[in-house]
Amino acid sequence: MTIGDHLTEFHGLPAFNFPGVDEPTPDASSLPSPESVAWHIAVNAYDSDEQWEAAFGRFMAAVDTERVRAIVVGAWSDVYESAPEEVIKTLVAARDRLPALRGLFVGDIVMEEAEISWITQGDMGPLLEAFPALEELGVRGSNGLVFPAARHERLRKLTVESGGLPAEVVRAIAASDLPALVELDLWLGTSEYGGDCDIADLEPFFAGTRLPSLTRLALHNSEIQDAICSALASAPVVARLEELDVSMGVLTDDGATALLTGQPLTHLEVLDLHHNYLSPALRTRLLETLEPAGVEVDVDADDAESDEDEDGAVWRFVAVDE
Repeated sequence: MTIGDHLTEFHGLPAFNFPGVDEPTPDASSLPSPESVAWHIAVNAYDSDEQWEAAFGRFMAAVDTERVRAIVVGAWSDVYESAPEEVIKTLVAARDRLPALRGLFVGDIVMEEAEISWITQGDMGPLLEAFPALEELGVRGSNGLVFPAARHERLRKLTVESGGLPAEVVRAIAASDLPALVELDLWLGTSEYGGDCDIADLEPFFAGTRLPSLTRLALHNSEIQDAICSALASAPVVARLEELDVSMGVLTDDGATALLTGQPLTHLEVLDLHHNYLSPALRTRLLETLEPAGVEVDVDADDAESDEDEDGAVWRFVAVDE
């Protein structure tokens, strides 16, 4: 699976593409009300006639930014090679003109612009510091990503989409104090693309001590999905979750059996295991065990396919890697 479409909504708002430099100059009468959309601001990923900072300047001139609730940062120039340092600096410099900003996504970049593991990312620390009222932060791409261990009082949802999330980023997020966080969504990826965390790095999430408000946990798109499910089978955090997502990874009968035979899961509203390598018998067992209790269970294999070498070695793949 690849990411072929830009976000159509973010932070509960429909995404709206702010006009490019080659389009008619917008004015307030031709644009939606500032608080009604998530503003998608982007330039061409390559050979752009405009830098992202200039596009943002046009946005600031055309929109009453004091009412803006969400911004989606799309492609900046040369995303394969250039970190969004100037993008981040520009957003931080504009913080006083964005008092209502509650949602920020950095890197809504699709396959035609850059594969997820080739997006060059930056340091999210200045954004967290500059926007203490931020409630949702999303990031796509982990090449060069920095997420310092931090305390943020208001953040309710954190999403990091990657084909391989480095262990130092996982550890920093795990060491952060996020008392208001309700949803944590990490695409862990594969070692081939930098996803080198292990179960010990994830232990703080299983304990949930620094995440007292968490009700949705997604640790997925991982080549160690079986080990994650085995740990979750006795993880304290599970008892207070409403949604558990272990989808998109290399999940086999071993991991699913451990999860199913561990602590009760019947309190969950949603258990997502889509894109998996489960046997038909275990899929049936999951459904028959949990659906009567009211749990919405997704066991669809989707496009999960395995390859077998001539020597009999079986290769299984996460949903999103390169």
